[in-house]
Amino acid sequence: MDSIASRSTSLDFADVRALAADDMRYVDTLIRQRLSSDVVLINAIADHIIAGGGKRLRPMLHVLAARAAGYAGEQHAKLAAIVEFIHTSTLLHDDVVDESDMRRGRKTANALWGNAASVLVGDFLYSRSFQLMVELDDMRIMRILADTTNTIAEGEVLQLLNIGNADVDETAYLAVIERKTAVLFAAATELGGVLGGLPEAQVAALRRYGLELGYAFQIADDLLDYVSDTETLGKNIGDDLAEGKPTLPLIYAMQVADDDQLKSFRHVIEHGGLDSLDRIVSAIRDSGAIERTYEKAVIHARAAREALSALPASPYRDALAALADYSVERRF
Repeated sequence: MDSIASRSTSLDFADVRALAADDMRYVDTLIRQRLSSDVVLINAIADHIIAGGGKRLRPMLHVLAARAAGYAGEQHAKLAAIVEFIHTSTLLHDDVVDESDMRRGRKTANALWGNAASVLVGDFLYSRSFQLMVELDDMRIMRILADTTNTIAEGEVLQLLNIGNADVDETAYLAVIERKTAVLFAAATELGGVLGGLPEAQVAALRRYGLELGYAFQIADDLLDYVSDTETLGKNIGDDLAEGKPTLPLIYAMQVADDDQLKSFRHVIEHGGLDSLDRIVSAIRDSGAIERTYEKAVIHARAAREALSALPASPYRDALAALADYSVERRF
C-alpha cells in the first residue's frame, strides 16, 4: 500500500461531508427515529440535541471507514447511530459535571432543564445505544462497544480527579484524552473495518488511525480555548482554565514558567476563576506553549494519515486522510 502520511489530499471538509452525505442522511433519520420516546421530556431534550447540530464527526468517521473497507450494506447506519448516542450521552454528563451553560453557541440541556434531567436522558441514550447493539447480534461488535463505553467512563472519572490538580503532567493529560475522546474515534473506525471484513492487520490500522485522530482532535480542541473566539469555539473563552482543567497548553507553559508565573498558574488551576484570565492567557501565549501544543496535535494527525497506508486507495480513504488534516486546522 502507498504511504499518504506526507501527501496532502485536495479534499476539504465540505468535500468529505458531500462524499458521506447519502449515508449520513440515513444515519440522521435513524437517530431521530431511535431517539423517540413516550416520555415527553426525553423528546424535548433529544430535539434540543438534534437541533444543536454539530458535524456528527464520529458517526461520519464510521461510515467513511466502513466504505473504505469495502462495506456495501446498511448496518453501518446503526453502528453510526450507536456511536453518536454514546458521544451525546457523554456530552450531557460532561456539561453537568463541568456546570457548563453553553455548548456550540447554544444553552446546554442542563441549563434549560436542570442537572437531573440531563443525567437521566444521558442514561437513556446509553441504554438506547445498547438496544441497538443487541439488534446487530454480533458479539465482537458488542464487545468493542462495551469496552469502549467502560473506558470512556474511566476517562470521565480520571478527568474529575485532575480538575484542580496543578501537578497533572503530559502523561496524565494524555491518559484522560485517550479514554475520553480517542477510544470512541478508534471504535468508530475499527468497527468500519470489522463490518467490511478486512484482514486483522487492516482493522488494526483503522483503529490506530482513529486513536491518533482522536488525540489530534482533542489536543487541537484544547488549544482553541486559548486562541479562538467565543463565536468559533461555541463556548466561553477560558472555560477550561476557569474550571481548573490543566490542559496541554497550560502544562507546557508551566514547564518553562518563572517562579511568579508558576505561582499564578498553580493558583488558577487550584482555585479556578477568571480574575486574571487575560494575564494568564498572555503568559501562555508568550511561553511558546501554543506552538508546541499545535505541533503535538500535528504529530498525531500525521500518525493517523500514516496508518491509512495499510488500506487500499479509494475516495473514502482520501476522505479519512482529509479529516486528519481538518482535525488540526479548524481554527486556521
